[in-house]
Order: sequence, then C-alpha cells, then structure tokens
Amino acid sequence: MGLTHLDAGVIIAFLDADDIHHDAARSALTDALDNAERLSLAASALAECLVGPARRSPKAVEVVRTLIDRLPASIVDLDAEIATRAAMLRARHRSLKLPDALVLATAEQSRADHLITTDRKWPTAKAMKLTVSIQRL
Repeated sequence: MGLTHLDAGVIIAFLDADDIHHDAARSALTDALDNAERLSLAASALAECLVGPARRSPKAVEVVRTLIDRLPASIVDLDAEIATRAAMLRARHRSLKLPDALVLATAEQSRADHLITTDRKWPTAKAMKLTVSIQRL
C-alpha cells in the first residue's frame, strides 16, 4: 500500500463529465483505490479544486469537500519545508508555475510513491530530481 498524490486537475476532471480527462481521472482513481493506495492532495491543490465550485455556491464547495473526504484523500498542509522546496523547484525550472511547484514539493515532502496529474507541461521527474513517479493523464 503506497501513497498516491493527486494534482487538482485530476479531481476537477473527475467531477466534470465533460472534461477531456474525465474518463482517465476516473480510471486512475479507481485503480488507486483498487490497489489500496492512500490518496493525498496538497492544500494548495484543494484551493484550486474549489475555485469553480466557489463561483457557484457554498453548497457546491461542500459537495467537492465531501467527495474528497469520501475518496478518502488526506489534505497535506503547506509548511515552510514544502514552501522552500517549491521555491527551489520554481527557481530551477522557469516553465514550472508556482501552484504546480507546490504540488510537486508536497508530493516529494510527503514521500509519495506516485503523483497523478493532467498537466503535460511539467518537466520530467528525472529532470526535476524527484523520487516520486509522475503519471500524466
């Protein structure tokens, strides 16, 4: 039983049947749960997941929060170590946006085995010198 860290795009795609990554996100989450993987999500990624629902209503936000609890996915708080690691990643890889660097740093600091994302613009784990394997949907 390992730890799989989720990027916001995976949750967003899972929730939106019209999203291009919906089927892949659903399949990836099902596989992780079938393999008894523990799931986690950076607090910063949770915020990303909640922007669209927050535009609709507090009830929509609660629906997303409930879904994440039911997966179950633990929320990893941002701390000074993660912030520092994210800054270092962002400084070395200029194409990497800070929200993405926060997700990557959280996965690495949490010692996740896998990170699932819908983002295809990230450098490779090898290029970033990360131990976490990255699965792109």
